Amino acid sequence: MFDSILVANRGEIAARVLRTAVSQGYRTIAVYSEADAEAPHVRLADEAVCIGPPPVAESYLDINRVVSAALQSGAGAIHPGYGFLSENASFVRACEAADIVFIGPPAPAVELMGNKAKARQRMLTAGVACVPGYEGEDVSDDALLAAADNIGFPIMVKAAAGGGGRGMRLVDNPAGLAKALSRARSEARHAFGCDQLILEKAFFGPRHVEIQVMADSHGHVIHLGERDCSIQRRHQKVIEESPCPVVTEQLREDMGIAAVSAAQSIGYCGAGTVEFLLDASGQFYFLEMNTRLQVEHPVTEMITGIDLVALQIDVAQGRRLPYSQDDITFNGHAIEARLYAEDPARGFLPCTGKVEHWRPPVAEAVRVDSGIATGLEITPYYDPMLAKVIAWGPDRESARRRLRESLKKTVLYGVTTNRRFLVDVLGKHSFAEGEATTAFIDKEFSADDLAQAVPGFEQVAAAAVVHYRVQCDVALARAVSIAAPLREWSSTGSLVSRYRYASGDATIELTVYTDGGGTYSVRCQNNQIDVRVVACEAQLIRLELAGHVTEVYAVPIDERRIHLSMDGESWVFENLLGRGAPDSAQGTDGRVLAPMHGRVTEISVDKGQRVQQGSRLAILEAMKMEHEITAPTGGTVQHVACTKQQQVGIDDLLFEITLD
Repeated sequence: MFDSILVANRGEIAARVLRTAVSQGYRTIAVYSEADAEAPHVRLADEAVCIGPPPVAESYLDINRVVSAALQSGAGAIHPGYGFLSENASFVRACEAADIVFIGPPAPAVELMGNKAKARQRMLTAGVACVPGYEGEDVSDDALLAAADNIGFPIMVKAAAGGGGRGMRLVDNPAGLAKALSRARSEARHAFGCDQLILEKAFFGPRHVEIQVMADSHGHVIHLGERDCSIQRRHQKVIEESPCPVVTEQLREDMGIAAVSAAQSIGYCGAGTVEFLLDASGQFYFLEMNTRLQVEHPVTEMITGIDLVALQIDVAQGRRLPYSQDDITFNGHAIEARLYAEDPARGFLPCTGKVEHWRPPVAEAVRVDSGIATGLEITPYYDPMLAKVIAWGPDRESARRRLRESLKKTVLYGVTTNRRFLVDVLGKHSFAEGEATTAFIDKEFSADDLAQAVPGFEQVAAAAVVHYRVQCDVALARAVSIAAPLREWSSTGSLVSRYRYASGDATIELTVYTDGGGTYSVRCQNNQIDVRVVACEAQLIRLELAGHVTEVYAVPIDERRIHLSMDGESWVFENLLGRGAPDSAQGTDGRVLAPMHGRVTEISVDKGQRVQQGSRLAILEAMKMEHEITAPTGGTVQHVACTKQQQVGIDDLLFEITLD
C-alpha cells in the first residue's frame, strides 16, 4: 500500500520510528519547526520538510501543514508517534481525505477513546469496572460541583481529551474545586483545543498498571502483557517497568482479557494501551485507553523481543498479526527511566538551555532512545523529555542495578535534568522491593532529598586537580600553537594553583601542589587530600582519592569553568579567583522573577493593586504546562514588567511589589 513514511513528530519518538522505518526499507520524511532545524530526527530521515515557526499550534499541531508536507514529499503514510496529533480524529480523517495511510487506529476509535467521558460511558456499558466518577454531558461548574459532592473528596479533575498530566488537578476539599476547574479548563483548552472535563474519585496509593494491546484490520486482537507506571510527578510518568512486580499470572490474564475486550468493542486496529488503577486487593478499574504508541513501549519490546513500531507499520499495510496470544512469551524484566529537562529542587519545573555535552551510557542490555545532541537548544515550546534509558535483566534486581549504574554514567551538561533524582528513585529500598505506588514520590522524597546536591571536599578536590591540569594543558597548547584539551596533560609549568569554588552558600579555597609525576596534594584550611591520576582517556579520568579510585567525567567550558560528573552527581565548577564582583542579587524581597522560560498568557493584577501573599499575579505557559505565578508576600504592585503573550526567560523580572 505504501513505500514511504512521514513521521509527524519530533524528539526521541521521531528518531525511534524513523530507525525502524529505515531498517524496513521505507523512504522516510521528517517534519520540523524552525526551532528544530538542527534536531537529530531531521538528520535521520531521507528528507525533511519545515512546517512552521516554533509554537506547536503553528507547526506540529497544524493539520493542514502536516498533510501538505506529506503531499509535497509524496509520503504514502504518516506515523504520528505520540502526543501532538496522534490522538486527533480530525487528523486521521484529513489523512484519509488526502489518500494517505494513517499508521494507527481508525478515526471513530480515536474519537471515542480519545475522549475520557465517552470512553468511560462505553466501558461502563460493556461492563468494565471504572473508577467512580462523573462523565455527564453537563460540564458546567454547577453540575461538576454537585457531582463532586456525590462522589466524595478527594476528587481528580481531568481533561476529557489528551493526557500527559495536562488539564489535571487533585482537589482535597470543596473550597478548592472552583479554582481547579478554571485552571484545568484553561490548560486543557491550550493543550488539546477542548476544555471538557470529567471527575474521578482520587485513590491514594494505588498502582497505575496498563496493558499493551495490538490489533489488525482482520479482527485479531492480542495483548503483550502489562507495564507498571506508578511512579509519577505532576501526574506524568517517570519510571516504568514490565512486568509489574505484584501482578500474578491470573491477574495478568484477567486484565489482558478486559483490555482485549475493550479494543474489540470499538473495532480497534493498531497499537494501543488500556490503563487501569490497581488497588492492594487486586481489584482493577479502567482509567482510559491511549490510542497510540506509549512513551514506555520499549520495556514491552525488551521482554517480548517484538518491535511494536514494525508491527504498527505491518498492520497499517493490511497484514495480519503474525502472533496468536499463545505465541506471546515474556523473558526477564525491563525498567525505563525518563530523562527530563527539569529541576526537582524547584518542584520539577521544566528547564531550558543549550546541551553543551551529551554522552549517553553504553552498557550490556541497556538501550537509550534520545532526541538530543551536543549543541542542541532546549526550548520552552515542547515537552521537556530529552531521552529514555531502558535496562533489561534476567530478573528485576539485575535490571534495576543496570539502569541505576547506567544513569550514573549518563552525561548531559548545560541543562538541568532529573538524572540524580532517577538514580535516587532506583536506590530507594521500597522501589527495590517492588513496593512503589502512585504515592511513592511524596512518601519517599522530602524537600531536602530533592535539593541540589552540595559538593563535598573530595568532589571539590577532584575539580581543583582537573582544573589545574586543564590550565596546564591550555598553557602548553598556547606555547606550541596547538589545542589538545584533556589529552596528554602537562603537570609542569608555573601556573596559579589556588582555587576558590562556590559550594552551597559558602565558598571553599584550595591550594594544589604537585610533584610533577601525576600526584597532587590538595589543601583546604586544616583538610588535606592526596589525588593521583590513574588514567585519562579523552574526558574520562580515573582518580585515586584518599585510597579509593573513582571515575570523573570532565568537560572544560573555558579556562575558568568546567563541567564535572562524579559519583552520579554533576556540577559546574568555576574558579572565582580573578573574577569580577558578582552581579547584584536577583529576586530580592518584592521582586517576582520568572521561574522558567515561557510565555505570559494571563496577567491578573494591575499597577497599584494591593495583593495578599499567594495571590495570583500571572500565568506562565512553558513546555505545554501552565504555571501560576503568585505573590511571595503581601503588598502593593509597584511595577508590572511583563505583557500578555510576552516570551520571558528564566529570572526575568515580572513584577515589583512594595512590601507591607
